[in-house]
Amino acid sequence: MSATSPAAGQSPLADAGPVSLCAREPQVPADRLVAEMVPPPRFDAVRFDTYIPDPGQPSQSEAVRVLGSFAGGLGGAHASGSGKRRWFSRAKQTAPAGPRGVYLDGGYGVGKTHLLASLWHATPAEPALKAFGTFVELTNLVGALGFQQTVRTLSGHRLLCIDEFELDDPGDTVLVSSLLGKLVEAGVALAATSNTLPGKLGEGRFAAVDFLREIQGLSAHFKALRIDGEDYRHRGLPEAPTPYSDEQVTKAAYATEGAALDDFPHLLGHLARVHPSRYGALTDGVTAVCLTDVTPVPDQSTALRLVVLADRLYDREVPVLASGVPFDRLFSEEMLNGGYRKKYFRAISRLTALARDAKGLVRD
Repeated sequence: MSATSPAAGQSPLADAGPVSLCAREPQVPADRLVAEMVPPPRFDAVRFDTYIPDPGQPSQSEAVRVLGSFAGGLGGAHASGSGKRRWFSRAKQTAPAGPRGVYLDGGYGVGKTHLLASLWHATPAEPALKAFGTFVELTNLVGALGFQQTVRTLSGHRLLCIDEFELDDPGDTVLVSSLLGKLVEAGVALAATSNTLPGKLGEGRFAAVDFLREIQGLSAHFKALRIDGEDYRHRGLPEAPTPYSDEQVTKAAYATEGAALDDFPHLLGHLARVHPSRYGALTDGVTAVCLTDVTPVPDQSTALRLVVLADRLYDREVPVLASGVPFDRLFSEEMLNGGYRKKYFRAISRLTALARDAKGLVRD
């Protein structure tokens, strides 16, 4: 069945029918790209006092204490004559000596993103002076604005939080390290978490020494904060739900107000024509993504674009209903064993979670 034709017995919820992501070509101004660098909706309500430390892991309580103090120290920043904000309110307009950033070092499931988002919320500055994004979002911002413009745009910020700092691409690591070096010079405070290094996926974490070594000249600016805890997440590939038929997916799309309906191969082609920094805008107002004819991703460039889309959908908690192959068969064995495998595991995990959220859209 075509992904654009209505199904028999469709609901009258949306007479105009579903939208198509492939028909959208969002143009996102630079100020919106930066304004959207805030914690994802699922972390809107997190705070330090909603993080429940494990009594058996004192490092967790210590992390909350240190991060709370770190956030409080950012409250006295003020603009210098050049328009750049500094950390502390002092007679001298110079950045403080010592580490200007914190690196949250811990395994899966210890709440690093919760703590990072809590730091963002706790920092006493207006949202326009704080930025929160993943490593991929930061590299996409540089791609959209250019290096120098990104430096100028973020230099006035008080805090930059980077979740899932990725070390699987040496070029991107050098790019972001250079950017952070410029921001440190401008007095911007930094906070980061990171993923595992290639070859260490099964370990569930990598040590602070790996992170500090990879960012080279920036290591002196970070204080490593170890967070111990039980790794409660499943590290292997999650079992994806059984896909639905094209007819079921199409019918659900027409019965769901605000849903998008697209043929998966066509959507992959469309993603190549839209800058990844605009994938969030691509889903504006969409309540569910319905995909027909999901097939294995043909190449790595396409796969990496799909990873970004999966992240944006997950951040926005948009359910994904699909026909075709299960999401755990999207990426080839070669991809899953290669340098970007951590990204592919994450995409499968997130799409699988969103597919489970979409079950309620299908009504027999």
